[in-house]
Amino acid sequence: MAKLTKSATLKTLADKTGITKKQAGVFLDALVALAYKEAKNSFTIPGIGKLVLVNRKARVGRNPATGATIQIPAKKVVKFRVAKAAKDAILGKK
Repeated sequence: MAKLTKSATLKTLADKTGITKKQAGVFLDALVALAYKEAKNSFTIPGIGKLVLVNRKARVGRNPATGATIQIPAKKVVKFRVAKAAKDAILGKK
């Protein structure tokens, strides 16, 4: 199966909802902008998942080439947690 491009996604959304491709694009862009803005407070798309900001602790790592230990500093990362409904729909119920 071929990769679903943004254009194909917009066409599918437009066909299913009865709006134009341009309107679907505006909606998708607005959703993405809202997700970026609200990610620090966690942003949920019901049925799909949640964007969350997570603080990683500082840790000791190892350089695989030399085997030398290095200190990896603490940092903030963005994670996406997939909703249970999405997992069940994609993988099937256990």
